[in-house]
Formats: sequence, structure tokens, C-alpha cells
Amino acid sequence: MSDYAIGDLQGCLGAFDCLLEKLSFNADRDRLFLAGDLVNRGPDSLGTLRRVHALRDNVHTVLGNHDLHLLAVANGTIPSKRKDTLSEILNAPDRDELLDWLQQQPLLINLPEHNAVMTHAGIPPLWSLAQASQRAAEVETVLRNHSAGTFFTHMYGNTPAGWDEKLSGPDRWRVITNHFTRMRFVDQAAELDLTSKGEPDLPPAGFIPWFQHPGRIVTDTRILFGHWAALQGHSGVDKVDALDTGCVWGGSLTALRLDDLVRIQCHC
Repeated sequence: MSDYAIGDLQGCLGAFDCLLEKLSFNADRDRLFLAGDLVNRGPDSLGTLRRVHALRDNVHTVLGNHDLHLLAVANGTIPSKRKDTLSEILNAPDRDELLDWLQQQPLLINLPEHNAVMTHAGIPPLWSLAQASQRAAEVETVLRNHSAGTFFTHMYGNTPAGWDEKLSGPDRWRVITNHFTRMRFVDQAAELDLTSKGEPDLPPAGFIPWFQHPGRIVTDTRILFGHWAALQGHSGVDKVDALDTGCVWGGSLTALRLDDLVRIQCHC
């Protein structure tokens, strides 16, 4: 039995199938943990979502910003964007089954057997792992109950930029979601810059990558995350493992074998 953590698929079904073959993946024996962004921008979002759903007993995923965008569009909250590749999912005969399943997925997965935790964008530097788990669970509960429509209506926005325990309702949900699914750069107060998507060594003035924050709460727990293709799979920080290697942009799809931390890749 082997466990693998895999970066953003973004509709790249061919590369995902290539990686499954390269891993000799056996659904009776192995497990996959996906870092979110299963869909959008790639050539076959519907096929990718169907493949993951079919393997769901042994494939576990967190939600990424593109997954939440799909759910918001399906909810009728916002229209599709010009670059979206979601229409095949939205028009599929099995869309409800696929989207209902997707909406039940978490923002954070604990892997105690590997002393690791996975989210799409990382763990906010000033949050303990216990706080991160509790705040992720807040949003997961909202997504799974009658408040989901209200969540999607208010999901978009870059404010509040920082955490405040006094926040409530949609503002609280939004800031939690932004930290787990959109975070890249933070300032000294650990507030988010959500407009920059570029190279980690070219941050906006006054900001640094979240994992370089001098006050980051460091533990022995390994952090697994995707989202930031410009990192090219390397954070440069011990036990902070970047998994998005830009498959949708012509890079590679990466799997990290959690038993021995060996990386396996398929070029896209």
C-alpha cells in the first residue's frame, strides 16, 4: 500500500491517467490525496471530475478555488468567466451527482499516519493546526447545509484581508476560504495580498510568501499544498511541500509518495 499527494489537475485528464499508470495505482491498495483545483482551464474538466469521482473510495481531495468557482457557477451565483472550461460539466447528464459529491469535500485533510496536513493553498502562518482545522470545518459545515447558497453569493471578494476572531457570517466564511484556497503573499501582520500571482521572489511591496513569514507557527507536521504553480514544486522551506508544478500551463503533474517523499512526474 502506498499513499500519494498530487498537485492541481485542472482538467488535465491525460496527465492524470499517465501518472496513475506510472504509479501502478491500485485502488484496492493505494490512496491518492489531491490538492484541489480538479477542474478548469485544462482540456477535459468533465472527464477529470468523472475519473476522480469513480475512484472516490481511494481518492481524497480538498477544495481549491477553481472547484469552488464551479460550484458557485452551478449554483447560479455568478456567470462563467471567459477562460472557464466548465460548460461540459454544467451540461452533463450526471452533473448533479458529480457536483453534489464535490460540494461535500473538505478544505483541509489531516493525515496523521504521515504527520501531514493538506489544503489547497497552505496553512495561514499565524494559525495553529488546531485553529486551521476548526476554521476549515466551519466553512465545510456551511457548504453542506442550507447556508450554501448564501456562502456562494458572498464568496467573492478580497476583504477582509486579515483574520479577526470577531468576524461572523459571510465575511468570516470568505476570509477563511480565501486563506485556504487563494493565499500566496502575506504582510507582516499576515494579511493577504490576493492580487499578485507571480514569482515568489518578486512579491508586492511589503509582502512575502506565506511560508516565509518570520512569525509562522512551525510544527513537525508536514504541510502539503498546491495552487502556486510559479513555485515549480519547491517552497525552499522544510516540511512545506508545494505540489502544483503547472501541468495546465505545459509543466508537469507531480505525485509525492508520502512513505518516502519520492516525487514522480508526468510531463503535460
